[in-house]
Amino acid sequence: MTTLYVSPHPDDFRSLLALLAAEYGPSSRPQIITEDPPASLNARSRPALVLAAAGDGDSLVSGATAVSWYLAFQGKRAGLDAKQQSQVWQWLSFADNELTPVSCALQQTSRAELMRVLKVLDQALAPRTYLVGESITLADMAVATALYYAFMNTQALEPSDRKAVTNVTRWFTTCINQPQFLKVLGEIVLCEKMVPVTPKTNAATNAVNGSPAADSPGPPKTEAQLKKEAKKREKLEKFQQKKEMEAKKKTQPPSEKKAKPEKKELGVITYNITTPAGEKKDVVSPLPDSYSPQYVEAAWYPWWEKQGFFKPEYGRKSISEENAKGIFMMCIPPPNVTGSLHLGHALTNAIQDCLTRWHRMRGETTLWNPGCDHAGIATQVVVEKKLMREKGMSRHDLGRENFIREVWKWKNEKGDRIYHQLKKLGSSLDWDRACFTMDPKLSYAVQEAFIRMHDEGVIYRSKRLVNWSCTLNSAISDIEVDKKELAGRTLLPVPGYKEKIEFGVLVSFAYKVDGSDEEVIVATTRIETMLGDTAVAVHPADARYQHLKGKMVLHPFCDRKMPIVFDDFVDMSFGTVVKPSAVKITPAHDHNDYEVGERHNLAFINILDENGLLINVPPPFLGMKRFEARKAVLQALKDRGQFKEIKDNPMVVPVCSRSKDIVEPLLKPQWYVDCRDMGKEAADAVREGRLKIIPDHHLKTWFNWLDNIKDWCISRQLWWGHRIPAYFITVNDPSVKPGEDMDGHYWVSGRSEEEAREKAAKRFNVSADKITLRQDEDVLDTWFSSGIFPFSIFGWPNENEDLQVFYPGTLLETGHDILFFWVARMVMMGLKLTGKLPFKEVYLHAVVRDAHGRKMSKSLGNVIDPLDVITGISLEGLHAQLMDSNLDPVEVERAQQGQKSDYPNGIPECGTDALRFALCAYTSQGRDINLDVNRILGYRHFCNKLWNAVKFAMKTLGDNFVPSEKVQLSGEESVSDRWILSRLSAAVTLCDAGFKAYDFPTITTAIYNFWLYELCDIYLESVKPVFSKAEEDSTSQRQALVCRQTLYTCLEVGLRLLSPLMPFVTEELYQRLPRRKPQSDPPSICVTSYPTTEEVRKRRGGQLVLNLTDAQICIDSATVSLVQKYSLQIQTLSYSQAVIPLTANQPVPEGCAVAIASDRCTVNLMLKGLIDVEKEVAKLMTKKGDLEKQMEKLREKMGKNDYKEKVPVKVQEQDAEKLRQSQIELEKVKEAMDNFRKMI
Repeated sequence: MTTLYVSPHPDDFRSLLALLAAEYGPSSRPQIITEDPPASLNARSRPALVLAAAGDGDSLVSGATAVSWYLAFQGKRAGLDAKQQSQVWQWLSFADNELTPVSCALQQTSRAELMRVLKVLDQALAPRTYLVGESITLADMAVATALYYAFMNTQALEPSDRKAVTNVTRWFTTCINQPQFLKVLGEIVLCEKMVPVTPKTNAATNAVNGSPAADSPGPPKTEAQLKKEAKKREKLEKFQQKKEMEAKKKTQPPSEKKAKPEKKELGVITYNITTPAGEKKDVVSPLPDSYSPQYVEAAWYPWWEKQGFFKPEYGRKSISEENAKGIFMMCIPPPNVTGSLHLGHALTNAIQDCLTRWHRMRGETTLWNPGCDHAGIATQVVVEKKLMREKGMSRHDLGRENFIREVWKWKNEKGDRIYHQLKKLGSSLDWDRACFTMDPKLSYAVQEAFIRMHDEGVIYRSKRLVNWSCTLNSAISDIEVDKKELAGRTLLPVPGYKEKIEFGVLVSFAYKVDGSDEEVIVATTRIETMLGDTAVAVHPADARYQHLKGKMVLHPFCDRKMPIVFDDFVDMSFGTVVKPSAVKITPAHDHNDYEVGERHNLAFINILDENGLLINVPPPFLGMKRFEARKAVLQALKDRGQFKEIKDNPMVVPVCSRSKDIVEPLLKPQWYVDCRDMGKEAADAVREGRLKIIPDHHLKTWFNWLDNIKDWCISRQLWWGHRIPAYFITVNDPSVKPGEDMDGHYWVSGRSEEEAREKAAKRFNVSADKITLRQDEDVLDTWFSSGIFPFSIFGWPNENEDLQVFYPGTLLETGHDILFFWVARMVMMGLKLTGKLPFKEVYLHAVVRDAHGRKMSKSLGNVIDPLDVITGISLEGLHAQLMDSNLDPVEVERAQQGQKSDYPNGIPECGTDALRFALCAYTSQGRDINLDVNRILGYRHFCNKLWNAVKFAMKTLGDNFVPSEKVQLSGEESVSDRWILSRLSAAVTLCDAGFKAYDFPTITTAIYNFWLYELCDIYLESVKPVFSKAEEDSTSQRQALVCRQTLYTCLEVGLRLLSPLMPFVTEELYQRLPRRKPQSDPPSICVTSYPTTEEVRKRRGGQLVLNLTDAQICIDSATVSLVQKYSLQIQTLSYSQAVIPLTANQPVPEGCAVAIASDRCTVNLMLKGLIDVEKEVAKLMTKKGDLEKQMEKLREKMGKNDYKEKVPVKVQEQDAEKLRQSQIELEKVKEAMDNFRKMI
C-alpha cells in the first residue's frame, strides 16, 4: 500500500502541499503517517512517499516537490498537456524561490517585498480563475500553501493589503473553500485587523524559554522549528513597536495630507440629484472621484427611451424613407413571461444590444424588436400552484374560462418583470413595438397560419406516440424532456408517489412458447409495460430462434397469444446471460416498438390513461398506478416461476423539465406538421448560400436534423395558449357514418365556427343546419407561435408599412441549443407562409457554463441572476434565494456548498457595463463559455481606469479648450501624437472587422488594449512633459495645443468605439466632453456615428516602453540621432534619470545590464548595486536557449531538400532575415552575459 510520511506539525507547508496533492489524487489515497520514515528507506526529508511495501530505493519519492508532483500527476492535476505541465513547473519554482521566502519571513521590511511579489501574482491572475487551465492544478496548491502564513488570521496581510491585490485574494479564497483544501487546512478566516499573537504554551516554547518540558505533551521540535519560533517572537516584538508608533501618531494633530488616503475608499457613490423620469441627467456637476456603477447608470435609460433613440423612426421622417446605409432588423428571442433573467439571457442580450447599437451608430435604419412568449406549460404550472396555494383550488374547480382570466390577471401583474430586467441591462429595444404572443395581433397570425397549413394538408391529424407527462396531463416537446443518465440501480422521486421508484435495472423473464415446453427469455427496464406486449422479436440472423418461425408465445396474465417476429432492429448483444437477444414488443408504449408494430401489423394496446393509471389490463392490475403496477407485475412473475433475474443497467430516464415526472410514450390523437418538404427547403437555403449560419461548425447539425426530419407534433393538452382553431364534425344525417377522432376527414378548421360549419357542410354535401361542431380542447405548441414570430410581430397576414420595411429581417442571434426547436422552424414556416426567409444570417452564440465547465443548474447553486452581478450580493443573499426555490433540502444543501466554494465572499458589485463587456469578451465562436463571475470584477476596474483617464485628460484639456470641427492632422504632430493616432486607427479597424465577423473577443481586446496599454500607459505618460512646459515659449504652447487636439480625438473616438459595449459609462463621460459642432452634433453618444478608419488617418509610429526607475539608459551607435531627437519621450516612458547615446567606439560603462531592443539597438541599463546579477544571467541563459532553438528550427526548415522549390521566394527572404536577426541577437545576449559575469 502507498504510504505518505508527513510532518506532524500543522504549519509545515511542505507537508500541507503533499497532503493537498493526495486529496486531489486518485480514489485510493495513500496511508498518512506523521512519523519519520524507516531508516531503511534512506529518506532524506519529509514528505516522503513509499510506493511499495518493500524498502527498495526505487519505491521511494521524497521532497515536497517530487511527492506532490507524483500525486498530482496521478490525479491529473499536473497539467493536461506538455504546455500546461511546463507552466505548472514554472509556478512551482515561483512558489519555492520567490514566494515562500518573503511569505514566511517575519521582518517588517519583508512585507514590502511580499507585496511586490503578490502584485506580480495579481497581474497574472487578472484574466484567469486559476493559474493554469480552467481547474485547480498543483500550481494553485503550491502557491496557495506558500501564501498560507501570509493569509492566516494572525499573520501579516491586513485588509488594506488584500485590497491592493484583489485578484490574488479572490483566487486564494476560491482555493481554500474547495472541499479538498478545507479537509487539509480547515476553515481559514482572513484577518480583519492585525492583532498581537500569544503563542500557546507547549513543550517547544518552554524549551526555547529554558523551562522544563517533561510534563508537556507532544514530540520535541527540531532545531529549525525552534529557530522559527524565535523569529515569530522577534516579529511580534517589532509588530508591537509598530503599533506603539501608530498610537503615538494618532495623538498628534492630523495634517491635511493625511486626508488623501480616505478618498480611495469612497465605497458606493449614488446619483442624488433630482431628475424627473425621462429628463436628461445632470452633467454639469463635477464627476465623482472614482467610478461607481450606481452613479453612472442612474437616469440615462429613461432619457434614451423618452428621446426615441431606440426607434427606427429617429432622425428620419418615415421608416420607408430610403436609407443608403441600409436597414438592420433583428427580433429578440422572446423570453418566457414566467422567467427571470439568468446569465444565458444576459449573454444573448449583451451580444444583440452591441450589434444593434453598432448598426444604429453606423446610420442604418435600426430596429431591435422586443417580445415575450406566453410559455404555455410553464405559465399554467405557475398559476395552478398559485391557485392551490392561495385558494386551495385546481384549474378544473375554476373551469377553463375563469382559469384563463386568472392567468391574464397574473400576467398583467407579474409578466413585465423581465422587461424591467432587460432595461437594467441597457438593452436598446423599441418598447413601443413590444409584442406578447397571446396579443390579438399575434393570436390572429397564429390562427391564420394553422388554417392555411391545414387547408393545404401540411397540418394533419394522426394517432401516434407522444411524450406524455401524467402530472401535466399533456404532451410535451422534446426540449422539455431532460435526459437523466443513470449508471445503475437508482431510486428517483416521482410526483404522486410517497416512496422513491427504482430505475436503472434490467428485469429478465420468460414467455412460454405455445404448444411446447420451450420458453423465450426477454429483458426490459419497464416491467409494467409487459401488460401491453403484443409480440416478441428476434434478429433474423440469430440461429437460436430459427425453429420458432411462425410460433406464438403466451401472455401469462391473459389469454393473449403473441407472434414471434423477426426484425433487424433487434440488438443481438442485448439481454441477459441466461439467453439474450429476444425483445418484448410493446407498440403502444415504446418508440422503437411502435415502428416494429407498424412493420409487422401488430396490435397496439394502450395500457395507460392520461393520469398514469392502468387500463385495458386484467385484474388485479386494472386501475393501479403505473409504478405500483411495476412491483405487482414483478411479484406475479415470481409467483408463476417466470421471473429469471434482475441486474443493474445503465440507462437514460426521460424526465419532464416542468413537473419532474417520468415521461411516458403514449398513443394519442394529435395534430402534426408534415415537415418533409419544408425541411428540404430550409436545408437548401443554407446549401445554396441564401441563408448563412455562423459559426459554420453548426452546419453539420443543421443538415443532419433537417435531412432526417420527422413530423412535428403541435398539440398540447393545456388551457393556456392558442386554442387550436379546428372542429370535429358530427353530421346529423343517417347517410353519413359517424367519424373517429383520429380521422382527419372529420376535422375542419376555420376563423370562426360559422366559417368552419360552411366548410363542413360543403365537404359532406349537406346543409349547414345538419352540422354539429366541437372545437378541439387542445392548444398549440408554444414553438408554433414562436416559429412565425419574425413576421407575426409586424401584423402578418395584413400588409402594412412595418411588414414591408422590416420583413425579412437581417439577423437572428440566439444560443445554439435551440437551433432545431426555434431557428429551423422559423426558417421552415417563414418560407412556407411568406415565401421568404425570415432573416439573412443566423449567429449562434455559445452556451454559458460555470467556471468549472458545469451546466448551469439550480441544484448546483451556480445559476446566477445577472442583476446580482450588477448590484452585488452577499453569500447569505445567495443562500436566501435558494431557500425561496423549489429545491428539496438535500439539493439546497448541495447548492449552498457550491455557492460557498465559488463565491465565499458573495459577488461584488460589478455594474452593467463590466458585465456586458465581460460577456462579449468571453464570446469566442465555440460551443461553451466557462464563465467565472469573479473575472467580471476585473472589467469594473477597467471602467475605473477609464474614468480616471478621462478625468485626468479633461483637466489637462482645460475649461477653455475648443476641439477642431473635424479630425484632421495639422502636420505639427509629434511622434507620440502620430503613434497614438496610428494605434487608434488600428483599434478602429479591428473593431470594424470584429463586428462584421461577429468576433467579439477581437473587439474587446482592441478596445481594452488601446485604452489601458496604449493611451493610459504610454501616451498620457509621454505627453506629461509637453503640458508641464506648455507656458515656456510660443513653440511649447503650440506643441501643447496640438497635443490637446490629439488627446481629445483619442477620448472622443475611443468613447464612441466603446459605446456599443459599455453604453452607460461612455454616455456619462461623453456628455462631459466639449463638442466639435455643438449646434448640430447628436445629443447622445448612442446616436453618434461609429468611428471609421477614414476619421483617424494612419501614421507610422514606434514603441519603446521600459519600466525601470533610477537607471541610466545607454543606446548603441546605430540610432544615436533618433534617440537624441526623442530623448525626452524615452526618458519619460522609461522613468530614467538620463538618456545617454553612445557611438560605436564608446565603451559601455561597467555595471550595466543589457536589454536587446532589436538587432540594431541595444539598451544598457546602469544597474550596478541595484539588482541580483545571478538572476539576470539566468534570464539571459533562457533567452539564449530560446534563440538557439529558433535558429535550429529555421536552419532545419531551410535545409530541407525541397525548401527552395516549394517555399515562396518572399518567405525564403523572410526566413533568411529572421535567421540573421536571431544571430545578431544571440551575439548580443552572449555579450550581455559576459558583462553581467564581470559584475559578480
